[in-house]
Amino acid sequence: MNAINPDKLHHSKWTAVAPTHKEKHFLVTKLLRDEDDNVTDVILEAVLTKRERTLPWRALKDDDTWQTGWQ
Repeated sequence: MNAINPDKLHHSKWTAVAPTHKEKHFLVTKLLRDEDDNVTDVILEAVLTKRERTLPWRALKDDDTWQTGWQ
């Protein structure tokens, strides 16, 4: 399991273990926060296609789906 500090996710790099639509490398472009200023979700942008996807930041902890950095 990836150890993650949610406040340091902005501009971090991620690699999808099982790429779809040729989208393998991603960059965190935005952190979404709740009313208590806690990070709830992240917006990932695919480097190749510039397509964005939103997911809970805790989903990045799954080693079977995401790897830190660009592999």
